[in-house]
Amino acid sequence: MTHYLYLHGFQSGPQSLKARETRDFLASSTPLHTFAAPQLSPYPATAIAQLAELIVTQQQPMVLIGSSLGGFYATHLAERFDLPAVLINPAIYPERDLARFLGPQHNPYTGEDYVLTEQHMAELEVIRPESVHAANYWLVLGTEDEVLDWRIAAGYYAGARQSIFNGDDHRLQRWPQCLPALLHVDGRLPQRH
Repeated sequence: MTHYLYLHGFQSGPQSLKARETRDFLASSTPLHTFAAPQLSPYPATAIAQLAELIVTQQQPMVLIGSSLGGFYATHLAERFDLPAVLINPAIYPERDLARFLGPQHNPYTGEDYVLTEQHMAELEVIRPESVHAANYWLVLGTEDEVLDWRIAAGYYAGARQSIFNGDDHRLQRWPQCLPALLHVDGRLPQRH
Protein backbone atom coordinates (compact mmCIF):
# COMPACT_ATOMS: atom_id res chain seq x y z
CA MET A 1 0.00 0.00 0.00
CA THR A 2 1.59 3.25 -1.18
CA HIS A 3 0.53 6.82 -0.62
CA TYR A 4 1.05 9.16 -3.59
CA LEU A 5 1.40 12.82 -2.70
CA TYR A 6 0.93 15.15 -5.68
CA LEU A 7 2.46 18.64 -5.50
CA HIS A 8 1.02 21.09 -8.02
CA GLY A 9 2.87 23.91 -9.69
CA PHE A 10 2.74 27.70 -9.53
CA GLN A 11 -0.75 29.17 -10.01
CA SER A 12 -2.22 25.67 -10.07
CA GLY A 13 -4.08 23.43 -7.67
CA PRO A 14 -5.40 19.95 -6.85
CA GLN A 15 -7.95 20.21 -9.66
CA SER A 16 -5.31 20.57 -12.37
CA LEU A 17 -5.62 18.09 -15.21
CA LYS A 18 -2.46 16.14 -14.31
CA ALA A 19 -3.56 15.85 -10.69
CA ARG A 20 -7.01 14.59 -11.74
CA GLU A 21 -5.53 12.16 -14.26
CA THR A 22 -3.23 10.77 -11.59
CA ARG A 23 -5.98 10.49 -8.98
CA ASP A 24 -8.38 8.82 -11.43
CA PHE A 25 -5.75 6.36 -12.66
CA LEU A 26 -4.78 5.29 -9.14
CA ALA A 27 -8.42 4.99 -8.07
CA SER A 28 -9.23 2.75 -11.04
CA SER A 29 -6.03 0.69 -10.83
CA THR A 30 -6.06 -0.56 -7.30
CA PRO A 31 -7.83 0.16 -4.02
CA LEU A 32 -4.58 -0.50 -2.16
CA HIS A 33 -3.02 2.87 -2.95
CA THR A 34 -4.02 6.26 -1.60
CA PHE A 35 -3.64 9.68 -3.19
CA ALA A 36 -3.60 13.26 -1.95
CA ALA A 37 -3.15 16.54 -3.78
CA PRO A 38 -3.28 19.34 -1.22
CA GLN A 39 -3.81 22.96 -2.15
CA LEU A 40 -0.41 24.46 -1.44
CA SER A 41 0.18 27.89 -0.01
CA PRO A 42 1.53 30.35 -2.59
CA TYR A 43 4.28 31.17 -0.10
CA PRO A 44 7.23 28.72 -0.27
CA ALA A 45 8.13 28.42 3.41
CA THR A 46 4.48 27.89 4.32
CA ALA A 47 4.00 25.31 1.55
CA ILE A 48 7.05 23.34 2.68
CA ALA A 49 5.91 23.38 6.31
CA GLN A 50 2.47 22.19 5.21
CA LEU A 51 3.96 19.34 3.17
CA ALA A 52 6.46 18.32 5.84
CA GLU A 53 3.61 17.97 8.32
CA LEU A 54 1.72 15.72 5.89
CA ILE A 55 4.80 13.58 5.36
CA VAL A 56 5.81 13.08 9.00
CA THR A 57 2.28 11.99 9.92
CA GLN A 58 2.08 9.45 7.08
CA GLN A 59 2.12 5.83 8.24
CA GLN A 60 2.53 4.10 4.88
CA PRO A 61 5.21 4.11 2.18
CA MET A 62 5.09 7.25 0.07
CA VAL A 63 5.93 8.47 -3.41
CA LEU A 64 6.08 12.18 -4.19
CA ILE A 65 4.86 13.48 -7.55
CA GLY A 66 5.76 17.09 -8.31
CA SER A 67 4.93 19.22 -11.32
CA SER A 68 6.94 22.36 -12.16
CA LEU A 69 7.29 24.32 -8.89
CA GLY A 70 5.85 21.22 -7.19
CA GLY A 71 8.80 19.32 -8.65
CA PHE A 72 11.18 21.71 -6.93
CA TYR A 73 9.32 21.21 -3.64
CA ALA A 74 9.32 17.44 -4.18
CA THR A 75 13.10 17.52 -4.64
CA HIS A 76 13.61 19.31 -1.32
CA LEU A 77 11.29 16.86 0.43
CA ALA A 78 12.75 13.77 -1.26
CA GLU A 79 16.20 14.74 -0.02
CA ARG A 80 14.97 15.74 3.42
CA PHE A 81 12.90 12.61 4.06
CA ASP A 82 14.66 10.11 1.76
CA LEU A 83 11.63 9.54 -0.46
CA PRO A 84 11.25 8.61 -4.13
CA ALA A 85 9.91 11.37 -6.36
CA VAL A 86 8.47 11.56 -9.84
CA LEU A 87 9.18 15.01 -11.28
CA ILE A 88 7.18 16.41 -14.20
CA ASN A 89 8.98 19.30 -15.93
CA PRO A 90 10.40 20.44 -12.58
CA ALA A 91 11.58 23.95 -11.82
CA ILE A 92 15.27 24.01 -10.91
CA TYR A 93 15.75 27.72 -10.19
CA PRO A 94 12.24 28.94 -9.38
CA GLU A 95 13.50 32.11 -7.72
CA ARG A 96 14.72 33.17 -11.17
CA ASP A 97 11.69 31.88 -13.07
CA LEU A 98 9.18 33.51 -10.72
CA ALA A 99 10.98 36.85 -10.28
CA ARG A 100 8.88 38.37 -13.06
CA PHE A 101 5.74 37.57 -11.03
CA LEU A 102 6.71 39.71 -8.03
CA GLY A 103 3.76 41.71 -6.81
CA PRO A 104 0.01 41.01 -6.69
CA GLN A 105 -1.12 37.63 -8.03
CA HIS A 106 -4.43 35.81 -8.52
CA ASN A 107 -4.67 31.99 -8.56
CA PRO A 108 -7.28 31.06 -11.20
CA TYR A 109 -7.86 27.63 -9.60
CA THR A 110 -8.63 28.89 -6.11
CA GLY A 111 -9.57 32.53 -6.61
CA GLU A 112 -6.96 33.45 -4.00
CA ASP A 113 -5.29 36.86 -4.23
CA TYR A 114 -1.81 37.16 -2.76
CA VAL A 115 1.45 39.08 -3.14
CA LEU A 116 4.85 37.58 -4.05
CA THR A 117 7.88 39.40 -2.66
CA GLU A 118 11.66 39.14 -2.74
CA GLN A 119 11.40 37.38 0.63
CA HIS A 120 9.50 34.54 -1.06
CA MET A 121 12.22 34.23 -3.69
CA ALA A 122 14.78 33.99 -0.88
CA GLU A 123 12.69 31.22 0.72
CA LEU A 124 12.98 29.26 -2.52
CA GLU A 125 16.77 29.63 -2.60
CA VAL A 126 17.09 28.40 0.99
CA ILE A 127 15.33 25.09 0.32
CA ARG A 128 17.32 24.09 -2.79
CA PRO A 129 19.32 20.96 -1.86
CA GLU A 130 23.07 21.21 -2.19
CA SER A 131 22.99 17.96 -4.16
CA VAL A 132 20.49 15.34 -5.24
CA HIS A 133 20.62 11.55 -4.98
CA ALA A 134 19.79 10.53 -8.52
CA ALA A 135 18.42 7.15 -7.43
CA ASN A 136 15.49 8.92 -5.73
CA TYR A 137 14.10 10.39 -8.95
CA TRP A 138 12.18 9.66 -12.11
CA LEU A 139 12.27 12.73 -14.32
CA VAL A 140 9.54 13.22 -16.95
CA LEU A 141 10.26 16.02 -19.44
CA GLY A 142 8.84 17.55 -22.60
CA THR A 143 11.34 19.01 -25.08
CA GLU A 144 8.94 21.77 -26.15
CA ASP A 145 8.27 23.00 -22.62
CA GLU A 146 7.38 26.65 -23.17
CA VAL A 147 7.96 27.57 -19.50
CA LEU A 148 11.14 25.77 -18.43
CA ASP A 149 14.18 24.55 -20.37
CA TRP A 150 14.10 20.76 -20.12
CA ARG A 151 17.87 20.51 -20.65
CA ILE A 152 18.55 22.27 -17.35
CA ALA A 153 16.52 19.67 -15.48
CA ALA A 154 18.07 16.79 -17.44
CA GLY A 155 21.53 18.00 -16.44
CA TYR A 156 20.62 18.77 -12.82
CA TYR A 157 19.26 15.23 -12.31
CA ALA A 158 22.02 13.50 -14.28
CA GLY A 159 22.02 9.81 -13.49
CA ALA A 160 18.32 9.73 -12.58
CA ARG A 161 15.78 7.74 -14.55
CA GLN A 162 14.59 10.11 -17.29
CA SER A 163 11.68 9.92 -19.72
CA ILE A 164 12.02 12.66 -22.32
CA PHE A 165 9.11 13.23 -24.69
CA ASN A 166 10.15 14.89 -27.92
CA GLY A 167 7.76 17.70 -28.83
CA ASP A 168 5.76 17.63 -25.60
CA ASP A 169 5.04 20.83 -23.65
CA HIS A 170 4.94 22.08 -20.05
CA ARG A 171 1.50 20.57 -19.44
CA LEU A 172 3.04 17.25 -20.59
CA GLN A 173 0.28 15.87 -22.80
CA ARG A 174 1.76 12.37 -22.57
CA TRP A 175 1.57 12.18 -18.78
CA PRO A 176 -1.27 9.61 -18.96
CA GLN A 177 1.14 7.25 -20.77
CA CYS A 178 3.43 7.41 -17.73
CA LEU A 179 0.78 6.59 -15.15
CA PRO A 180 1.02 2.77 -15.25
CA ALA A 181 4.73 3.04 -14.39
CA LEU A 182 3.82 4.86 -11.15
CA LEU A 183 2.76 1.51 -9.77
CA HIS A 184 6.37 0.33 -10.12
CA VAL A 185 7.94 3.20 -8.18
CA ASP A 186 8.75 1.70 -4.81
CA GLY A 187 7.40 3.84 -2.00
CA ARG A 188 9.35 4.24 1.20
CA LEU A 189 8.43 5.24 4.70
CA PRO A 190 9.60 8.80 5.36
CA GLN A 191 12.77 9.01 7.42
CA ARG A 192 12.03 11.00 10.57
CA HIS A 193 14.35 13.94 11.16
